[in-house]
Amino acid sequence: MTNTQRPTKASFVPARFDLIDHDGNHVTNESYAGNYVLVFFGFTHCKMVCPRALAKLSDVLDSLGERAEHITALYVTVDPERDTAGVMKAFLTQNYPRFTGLTGSPDAIESAKKQFRVFAKKNPDPDDTEKYVVPHSAITYVLGPDGKFFTHFTDATEASDMAHALARLP
Repeated sequence: MTNTQRPTKASFVPARFDLIDHDGNHVTNESYAGNYVLVFFGFTHCKMVCPRALAKLSDVLDSLGERAEHITALYVTVDPERDTAGVMKAFLTQNYPRFTGLTGSPDAIESAKKQFRVFAKKNPDPDDTEKYVVPHSAITYVLGPDGKFFTHFTDATEASDMAHALARLP
């Protein structure tokens, strides 16, 4: 299956999460029912992967025009220790306003990562011994209006291919 094809019905499973949005509101997967949802996991201190992915996804959504009104973009932290709701809001509002940031307790983030099969592991920062980095998988998940996995895009997927696939959503 290519990364823009719809999976078979047998592979559809609900994507459950119970987190806090960047406005401090409690949200679950059901909070976004009725819309397609783009989900990307990352962290605000990420130096390369996240800024590149969020910029590409923002451009894709911009290119969709009115069709993007039915797509909710979520940025879920893999670093809840630093990425509070306020940090997420400041980061996204300034740089990627199409996205809503989600955070929560370390246990809630771990649960969400398991639901999406996201890899992320805290490691010392080789450039700064006082800080750490969180290498993570870089996959954009698309949930259908029913909250079930619909498709995904890898980091290597071209923006034009994403835009084409999203423009064809029912």
